[in-house]
Amino acid sequence: MGGVKQNIAKIGETFAADHLKAHGYEILVHNYRFQRGEIDLIAQHGNCIVFVEVKTRRSLKYGFPQHAVTKQKQRQISKIALAYLQTQDIIDTPCRFDVIAIHLSPQFDVLSLEQFENAFDFLPDPDMV
Repeated sequence: MGGVKQNIAKIGETFAADHLKAHGYEILVHNYRFQRGEIDLIAQHGNCIVFVEVKTRRSLKYGFPQHAVTKQKQRQISKIALAYLQTQDIIDTPCRFDVIAIHLSPQFDVLSLEQFENAFDFLPDPDMV
């Protein structure tokens, strides 16, 4: 059942990575996993580490893709980003959280791709505070 949805997500992540590379980003990691979560792309742009959540839709029936990045999702991404920075021993490196929203046609052509830089701030897990 999740096959089509996962395929759409992978297609979106490929378009997003290509977009970032075309704009001078270096892709460091695809699908970084920590505990039960994942960050779609981790990139570097200049001296900044960029954690990228990619949202891809073939229909806008349920809203724009970027609106699917809820506070709960932001909190989860923040937790995973912190783990990445700690495991790489780069905790003091500047970083930001971007969202790339992609709208695909039924034939999987890109109708729109929009990058939201600094889409949200680090949100600590309430259990950590």
